[in-house]
Amino acid sequence: MTDIFLPSDLDELWRLLNIKPEAALYAGGTDLLVKRRSGLIDPPSLVCLERIQELKGVKECGDEVFVGALTTHSELLSHRVIRKHFPVLIQAIAVLGSPPVRNMGTIGGNIVTASPAGDTLAPLYVLDAQMEIRSLSSSRRVPISAFILGPGQIDLGQGEILAGVWIKRHQGFRLQHYEKVGRRNALACSVVSMAAIMRVSSDNRIYEIRLAWGSVGPTVMRFPEVERLLEGKPLTVDGLNDVIELVHAGIKPIDDIRATASYRREVAGRLLHRLINYST
Repeated sequence: MTDIFLPSDLDELWRLLNIKPEAALYAGGTDLLVKRRSGLIDPPSLVCLERIQELKGVKECGDEVFVGALTTHSELLSHRVIRKHFPVLIQAIAVLGSPPVRNMGTIGGNIVTASPAGDTLAPLYVLDAQMEIRSLSSSRRVPISAFILGPGQIDLGQGEILAGVWIKRHQGFRLQHYEKVGRRNALACSVVSMAAIMRVSSDNRIYEIRLAWGSVGPTVMRFPEVERLLEGKPLTVDGLNDVIELVHAGIKPIDDIRATASYRREVAGRLLHRLINYST
């Protein structure tokens, strides 16, 4: 039988990690417990983090917002600060799983699972989110693009945890959009997803744009060259057509049970085109 520990605060967690370094950490358990039940993982012990209040909630700190790793998706959906400043993240969470999954699952769990299909990841990439990593003796920040190393692979050392996420406010991106394509209309794991945030002028010209695609490579993918080429152009079909081939060439989709690589490549370009529908 697997031992399960429920630390009540960070001090207790650090003590546990010292004596149980191989323990698997979880909060809602919507990913980890499914993998354990299916036999994909078999950790010697489990540490449930749900009682640690220091890792929960949303805090405004100057021009940044801190989101605790244990904050549930449902809590974020209803939080006024997240709704006001980060609609691209709200749009993604709204289509993440089912209501029970959103009630139990946490933003930290979605991040550390490090699935290329993770709904919160593409929005966090375009928002240039920073991950706060803590241990007993130190704290550090890492950009999400450096934190996620590959499918299921993250930059966490022994005794470290993901404490939360830092996102800058007031970035001036008037248009924020997230969309995913799946094999069904609800409860779908994305075949392809795309997050976009833009500064657009009154005459519909792009001042600044950030784009990120999910499920088209080993991690979420951004293309700085594509973003640079779009800046200064009008947000039109012709303008977007100028970079479609670069997107098709840059992504690294695979064939799997949900879709072929060629289909994913086509959809990635179509999602970019659909920004026209959301520009007014």
